[in-house]
Amino acid sequence: MAKNKEPRPPAYAVSVVGLSGTEKEKGNCGVGKSCLCNRYVRPSADSYYSEHTSVLSTIDFGGRVVNNDHFLYWGEVLHRGDDGLEYKIHVIEQTEFIDDQTFLPHRSTNLQPYTKRAAASKLQSAEKLMYICTDQLGLEQDFEQKQMPDGKLNIDGFVLCIDVSKGCNRKFDDQMKFVNNLYSQIAKSKKPIIIAATKCDECIEQYLRDVQAFAANKKNLLVVETSARSSVNVDLCFNALTQQMDKTRGKPKTIPYLEAYKSQRQLVASVTDRFEKLIVQTVRDYHTNWKTVSNSLKNHPDYEEYINLEGTRKARNTFSKHTEQLKQEHIKKRRDEYLSSLPKILNNLLNNLEEIEHLSWIEAQNLIKSRPEFQYWFVVLEQTPWDETDHIDKINDRRVPFDILKTFEGERIYQNHVQHLISEKRRLEMKEKFKKTLERVHFISPGQPWEEVMCFVMEDEAYKYISESDRRDVYSRHQQEIVERAKEEFQEMLFEHAELFYDLDLNATPSCDKMSEIHTVLNEEPRYRALQKLAPDRESLLLKHIGFVYHPTKETCLSGVGCVDLKVEQVLANRLVQLDHGRSNLYYNSANIDKINLFLLGREGLAQELANEIRAQSTDDEYTLDGKIYELDLKPFDVNSALFLSHSLASTFKPHGCFCVFSSIESLNIIGECISRIRAEMAQSRRDRFAQPLPFILILANQRDSVCKNMPILRHQGQQLANKLQCTFVDIPSGTFPRKFNESQIKQALRAVLEGLKHNFDVMCPAPSIKDLSETDLRIVMCAMCGDPFSVDLILSPFLDSHSCSAGQPGQSNTLILDKIIGDSRRRIQVTVLSYHSSIGIRKDELVHGYILVYSAKRKASMAMLRAFLAEVQDVIPVQMVAITDSQADFFENEAIKELMTEGEHIATEITAKFTALYSLSQYHRQTEVFTPFFNEVLEKKSSIESSFMFDNTRDGTGATEEVFPQSPHSHSPAYSYYPDSEEDGEGPPPYSPIGDDVQLLPTPSDRTKYRIDLEGNEYPVHSTPVGDHERNHKVPPPVRPKPVLPKPSVKKLDPNLLKTIEAGMRSTRRTRGPMAHAEDLESSDNYAEPADTLLKSKGLNDDIYAVPEDTHSRIVKMRNSFGGLHVLHGEEENGIDRLSKSQCSRRPSKYKHRSKILFSKTKAYHRRVHSDVSDDESGPASQKKKKGRGHRCSEEDPLLSPVDPWKVGIDNPAITSDPEQDDKKSKKKKAPKTKEPKKTKSKATKPLYPPTRRNWESNYFGVPLENLVTPDRPIPLFIEKCVEYIERTGLTAEGLYRVSGNKTDQDNIQKQFDQDHSVDFLAMDVAVNAVAGALKAFFADLPDPLIPYNLHPELVEAAKIVDHVERLQVLKEIVRKFPPVNYEVFKYVITHLNRVSQQSKTTLMTADNLSICFWPTLMRPDFENKDTLSTTKLNQSVIESFIQQSQYFFYGGEIAEPPSAEGTPPPHGHGMVESLLALQLPPPLQPQQIQHPLPPDPLM
Repeated sequence: MAKNKEPRPPAYAVSVVGLSGTEKEKGNCGVGKSCLCNRYVRPSADSYYSEHTSVLSTIDFGGRVVNNDHFLYWGEVLHRGDDGLEYKIHVIEQTEFIDDQTFLPHRSTNLQPYTKRAAASKLQSAEKLMYICTDQLGLEQDFEQKQMPDGKLNIDGFVLCIDVSKGCNRKFDDQMKFVNNLYSQIAKSKKPIIIAATKCDECIEQYLRDVQAFAANKKNLLVVETSARSSVNVDLCFNALTQQMDKTRGKPKTIPYLEAYKSQRQLVASVTDRFEKLIVQTVRDYHTNWKTVSNSLKNHPDYEEYINLEGTRKARNTFSKHTEQLKQEHIKKRRDEYLSSLPKILNNLLNNLEEIEHLSWIEAQNLIKSRPEFQYWFVVLEQTPWDETDHIDKINDRRVPFDILKTFEGERIYQNHVQHLISEKRRLEMKEKFKKTLERVHFISPGQPWEEVMCFVMEDEAYKYISESDRRDVYSRHQQEIVERAKEEFQEMLFEHAELFYDLDLNATPSCDKMSEIHTVLNEEPRYRALQKLAPDRESLLLKHIGFVYHPTKETCLSGVGCVDLKVEQVLANRLVQLDHGRSNLYYNSANIDKINLFLLGREGLAQELANEIRAQSTDDEYTLDGKIYELDLKPFDVNSALFLSHSLASTFKPHGCFCVFSSIESLNIIGECISRIRAEMAQSRRDRFAQPLPFILILANQRDSVCKNMPILRHQGQQLANKLQCTFVDIPSGTFPRKFNESQIKQALRAVLEGLKHNFDVMCPAPSIKDLSETDLRIVMCAMCGDPFSVDLILSPFLDSHSCSAGQPGQSNTLILDKIIGDSRRRIQVTVLSYHSSIGIRKDELVHGYILVYSAKRKASMAMLRAFLAEVQDVIPVQMVAITDSQADFFENEAIKELMTEGEHIATEITAKFTALYSLSQYHRQTEVFTPFFNEVLEKKSSIESSFMFDNTRDGTGATEEVFPQSPHSHSPAYSYYPDSEEDGEGPPPYSPIGDDVQLLPTPSDRTKYRIDLEGNEYPVHSTPVGDHERNHKVPPPVRPKPVLPKPSVKKLDPNLLKTIEAGMRSTRRTRGPMAHAEDLESSDNYAEPADTLLKSKGLNDDIYAVPEDTHSRIVKMRNSFGGLHVLHGEEENGIDRLSKSQCSRRPSKYKHRSKILFSKTKAYHRRVHSDVSDDESGPASQKKKKGRGHRCSEEDPLLSPVDPWKVGIDNPAITSDPEQDDKKSKKKKAPKTKEPKKTKSKATKPLYPPTRRNWESNYFGVPLENLVTPDRPIPLFIEKCVEYIERTGLTAEGLYRVSGNKTDQDNIQKQFDQDHSVDFLAMDVAVNAVAGALKAFFADLPDPLIPYNLHPELVEAAKIVDHVERLQVLKEIVRKFPPVNYEVFKYVITHLNRVSQQSKTTLMTADNLSICFWPTLMRPDFENKDTLSTTKLNQSVIESFIQQSQYFFYGGEIAEPPSAEGTPPPHGHGMVESLLALQLPPPLQPQQIQHPLPPDPLM
């Protein structure tokens, strides 16, 4: 061997020997030599074969593996010793192969017996292949082929195998004899020998002791206890022999079988545990297959180790068990889901206890199957049970397999369901019983906590049965009911005190004294004290009521859908006919009719037969009747057709009549139903379709059998139906006719149709020619109380049931026209039906010839409202009082009704008014004739009424508040002269239409109303202002700077004598041209606050006159509103205009309250408390004191006092703005010649001073500088935080947030409550989110300076003009850093909030653009005196929009957000800015009610 080659590792050959031979010698099985060799050479579990046969065929024995030898070459095992050197062990098994034919040993080259042959130390067999397993024999090419080295081996040691198990038909002693002989032979070779005690896993202790005894008798013979099947001590056996063959190696420690087996089992258990965990982690789906898993784990050490120790088969079994467990867990989960959903399903399908209480489970299942929702909840599978079908894999199918109901669990759930229904029924019964218990406890007051009540009901049976949550729930429900009831009673009480509230004009603001008076009166009422524990709610209801009283509209009516205005509109819309008086009537002018459209109705072809008969009697569809030719258009319909009714009414075919033919009782009944349906449909669509009833003609068809027994019955039934339906019946003429229809029948039917048309035409167009609708003779207003317990149809029935009733002009949804003969001629009477709250606005300002005042005799509030209304009506206007009750018996049976009816009759007697009653259960009193005496009286007094109205109108010096009646009955009357270009139209209307936006008596001459946005972004109506003679300006005037208040502590009452003197002077210079003087005649002021923007000036726009009284006996306090209406304060009415009245007419009109003791006493009863300490002479110093804000109506006993606050002058004080006598003095004063003072020019202020806040109470929080409201610890004012928190919690889904204005009363209430208690909880107040949003904007509007300082406005505008988007934002960011620290923090907080609001724009519809439109005027408060400001409004808005969109960039260091498509370019300049200004609609400087004024229509438009 060459030196440069590495030495080969030493190799040893080991021969494994033991008992071998035929079955007779060794028994049924061997001693385990092959298994021992197999486990040693190929120890992995997959390579270990427990069966190795020695019975071979001759062919297999001659194969290359056995190679005709009685030994097997098992191959080699490579070992590494302790010294690191490798060595090989070649393993030879000496056996004896038996012929499978002869069962004798095969003949081989070596014919020696086994004992001698096995002891051979040299073996040789050319090209002998390594043995693997029995299956290899004959299929050597399919297995690994490895030859025995060099075809020969020298044996270096022996392993003597002795089976210590029970054996198979073999005696252990016989084995030991054989072993003894064998040992004797192999010992001669002088080779090392090791005894392997095999099959120790089935060991018999005695046999093992015998083997050990045998070994002990031999010199140096070692026994190793082994088990090839358990892989115990196999390696130890061969290692021990190797040590004996090579003495240089360390002697291994011999380990007893049990100890070695324990170690082996621990190893296997550890490996198995790791493998199982690996499987659990890897396999999560029971659908996974083994091949996928084994491939994925191939190189994992835990997997490899387990495969090596336990084999692939066991690994696969472990995997299969795991997947089966996963499947069972999945099934269990699905089963649990199904069972948990069963109670809900049963609750849906079987929720009626009475239906299922006594059903068995099987019957209940059948009932479930019969439910229509069964397929939604359950699925019936073809194969059962469900957990063995593929349904377990249908995850998306949530339906429950029906066979689950057949299980024990399903039945148990059903029984539990029934018990639950029983207990729930009992629980509900007990809750209701407990509710009744609470109702019997009368001392429970609204708002009382549960804790105060529970001790009184603890002994109640129902209390003990139900849970605490149920008790609280029932009590909460009970509280809700009594609170609602108490609130309703409180509201009714407020209505019953109508005189207390209706003593001020519309749109006034009650003063502190007035509010104190209201509380004083109401505090005596038990219904007021009932809400003592809910004082905030009570105050809110009171403020809401007051707000409605002074600003009434049908939308804000406290009766909601019960508002009389709404109900009247609905009834009149359904029952009145809208006539087009501009064109001739096609259908009802019977004199000119030449074409008749007919419906023919019949059953089973009768209609078609009638049509054929009529056509047969016609010539080219032309029919001759009574000497005139008519063109007939026939539309036959079979009443059996379901499409008949919808088709007939939906078509454009307009019938003049309907022939209904019948020939049997059945067809007659169907015809009757059909006529009723057609009439019902026509009644619903009368406005759009036929105005008058459609004539129906019942025609009896002749029977083929002339001797028909049913004919008399048919004739009688037909006549009865015709009488019932109020239509014509056409009988069969006497005699015998071969056909069903006779010519005389058809002619009779056509005549009936023409008669019906003529009758309808006469009703619609009476014989005297009708005047134009706008020229009505009398104008009557009928008033009713909202919420009264009677139907509106009842009070309308006297008019609607009359044939002379028709609709008013288009747009007058609450007006009807009566054509009646009053006196000696036919008169047109316009009757407008309104609620009392809508009527108040027209009581003084419109020409009304008479009032019909309706009240319910069942309701005190209704009478109180009538009294409050009637008290202020001019006593020249006739009044008809109408009491409503169910029947005449009520008067005698009900004391309350008797009292109210008696009171009404007494009032009527006192004021000489008409009085009548309408009874809902009687038809007799519902005729129009009920009001005929009243109409006669009105007609008699018409001229005096109109004269009085003209006198009042001229004295007022102003037009009507709102033109409810646009045209006078007498067009020449100066009261209705209309000058389009006149500059003398002074005062404006109240801001709230007295009868709402939709309720009009007659349409206004032009659409003057536009919508504006005030400083808080709230919309309100405003009238446009003419600018010069050629253009119309839609902007509001600039804010007017108030003149400072002089330090006068109070203002005294004006001296009546002084007023008389002034009147005399004014009368001497009075002009008669019109209601108002020219603007140039007005006295000029010192021009203290002249608007600088001349574009906004009109000819009629003059400067405010401030004349502060220096001497209450010698000066007149003068003031004017923002548009130039001059007012003069005056004294008592009698002194103010008495002489003028006498010169104008014989008797000065008074009011009904002065003619009725009842009205007068009721009206004045409320004021005695407050005015009892005021003497008649108040000119002395002791009587000069007056509470701030007092503003009562000027009356005979309540002289006008001037307000202290000059901003209230001419604006908020109703006595100043609306009193006719004062206006009269004002117009006289304007006519008096004055020396004009030269106007002083005043430089434009650097920034506008806005008028004081809208608040009518003193506040230490609102309207103060921002610096006073914050601290270093709290940089944001608490009110802002509360508002923002409330809005973001409750209002981020409210559509139109910050755009839709909230209720002003609620806004004031929020600020008042906060003023009183800063910790107030808005959630507890239960206010609308729009009210909180409005209160937040009002906070900023009230600040002395805007949140964005004025000095930064020019920089912001310049920045907004930068075209580059990024540069613009950078410049804006620099500007915002210049804000004062306090303003910066609040601005940051508000803008961040608006950004969050804009993110919800999908629901709120408030994008950043919309929010900026609403908010920029509030945050910037622009100077509208400056023309430059007007041209930059869009720029200002875009600045705020940028702040909202990019709040993260401006305040939090974020990135610039992606700009919307419109961003990146500055707003357009030049002419484009005009459009943006018009779209924006600039905000006003004053409250809406302070700047609305009537204007003449543009003559060009």
